[in-house]
Amino acid sequence: MIVTIDGPAGAGKSTVARTLAQRLGFRFLDTGAMYRTVALAAIRRDIPWNDSQALADLVRDCNIEVTEEHVLLNGEDVTRPIRAMSVTTVIHHVADNPAVREQLVDLQRQVTSQGNYVTEGRDQGTVVFPDADCKIFLTASAEERARRRLGELEKRGESLDFTEVLAKQNERDRRDRSRPVGALLKAEDSVEFNTDGMEMPEVIGKLEPLVRQMLCLDE
Repeated sequence: MIVTIDGPAGAGKSTVARTLAQRLGFRFLDTGAMYRTVALAAIRRDIPWNDSQALADLVRDCNIEVTEEHVLLNGEDVTRPIRAMSVTTVIHHVADNPAVREQLVDLQRQVTSQGNYVTEGRDQGTVVFPDADCKIFLTASAEERARRRLGELEKRGESLDFTEVLAKQNERDRRDRSRPVGALLKAEDSVEFNTDGMEMPEVIGKLEPLVRQMLCLDE
């Protein structure tokens, strides 16, 4: 079975998907980490962002492994480096490359071909897994998401003010909705879940029974 969690950046998709997978006894696939890993590899190799072919070739040269807790690039643990702001600000160059996206979508489908998974991203329920058993569209206001993002950055020692984070959040939203490939869209058969003003335990507490009902896990 496949459960997809889509939604805008900062809505809490990764945390929700990871926790939900644990509660359901499913595996968790962080698809965004795959794109971040390619972006990190491109930075390290100094590949120009406008060289689409070089970026596509890079994916074929990289061995990307995403486990429950770690992300490996050619055997190296890059779980922390891929979350740096230097990667976040350039990841769209990777995500907007059709050839890169096609290869990573194929990889995501291969990884989930055996077993039960909760996956998260931007186009999981619309493009990657259109026939998923359960689709959730997780959302929150731009201000709420900016506050959460600011908290994450502060924990990592990165100093930014709220206005700057909110501006980046709004620009990311605009870009995600207008991407040529993999644009942020709510699947028609997905359930929208707004997390404004909710702490994560409350989100999971309300979302888990809903997903179980949709998957008929309690019958």
